[in-house]
Amino acid sequence: MFCVIIYYLCVVKRKEMINFEFKSVIELVKAFPTQEVCIKHLEELRWNGNVVSPFDATSKVYKCAGNKYKCKNTGKYFNVCTATLFDNTKIELPTWFLAIYLITSHKKGISSIQLAKDLNVTQKTAWFMNHRIRACFGITDTDNEDGKVGGGGQIVEVDETYVGGKMKNMHHKKRRAIGQKGANANKSMVMGYLVRGGNLRMQVVTDKKTIFKSVLENVNSESVLLTDMNGSYHYASNHFLAHETVDHTRQEFVRNGTIHTNSIEGVFSMFDRMVIGTYHFISQKHMQKYANELTFRYNSRDMKENARFTLLLTNMSNRLTYNTLIAK
Repeated sequence: MFCVIIYYLCVVKRKEMINFEFKSVIELVKAFPTQEVCIKHLEELRWNGNVVSPFDATSKVYKCAGNKYKCKNTGKYFNVCTATLFDNTKIELPTWFLAIYLITSHKKGISSIQLAKDLNVTQKTAWFMNHRIRACFGITDTDNEDGKVGGGGQIVEVDETYVGGKMKNMHHKKRRAIGQKGANANKSMVMGYLVRGGNLRMQVVTDKKTIFKSVLENVNSESVLLTDMNGSYHYASNHFLAHETVDHTRQEFVRNGTIHTNSIEGVFSMFDRMVIGTYHFISQKHMQKYANELTFRYNSRDMKENARFTLLLTNMSNRLTYNTLIAK
């Protein structure tokens, strides 16, 4: 009987604590009303009762007052927030949790101005919080050992899009600065790799010359590749299980009911709505982070709100400093 009680306290209650359900902001606030409750939740997620020093994983750890711990080998103090998303922050954890919920649940993202109003912080603070959370949007998009998507005969739709303002809308000085580089010279090229019925991966590439190289680096060779007639994919048949194309110039969008790139183009449509409707402008420097944001939200589309929230917290060790964020 005693063993049953211990198992219930150590396993069942922990599982309930981590996997509790909430479907609204009100339920989230009720679940995490204080700093202490948030700390206990993070400790369960990060350590599960076995505290590990971020300075030396092999070191013995001493528990101190105020939810702090001491690493014996290094003599340094730390807490559950050390070397994480929440490291060295003056913002209370309940506010952070609310920000995470808002950012992960809004399908088109949330601007720093709107986030600042919702959290009652400055726009600069909200912008930094937004980017810190965005840095944790890593999600496993493949089960392959080679780290690529597809494989096993799966269909992978591949396409590219350009993100940025139109030349005709620019000031004449900017148009003159770009010169004769072309209509897309000021835009970022984003590649999309979508496993039919599965997960998404997006990657910012430098120019057209690197398109096919990017495809080889991200798609497993045992995949069926579906693309448009872009010349960059001309030699794909030599590297993949099969390669099918659709010719948009001839108004061909679907062939035989299965050969199309409509799914990945739908993803790009969502990306455009996110950029145009919410963020309005994204610099080339941060483009990959926003692509990761859409990827995270798309790949977790079948998850409940609490599961997506927990997934983000499991990646909280990806810490972004302010100096790194603003560095050129």
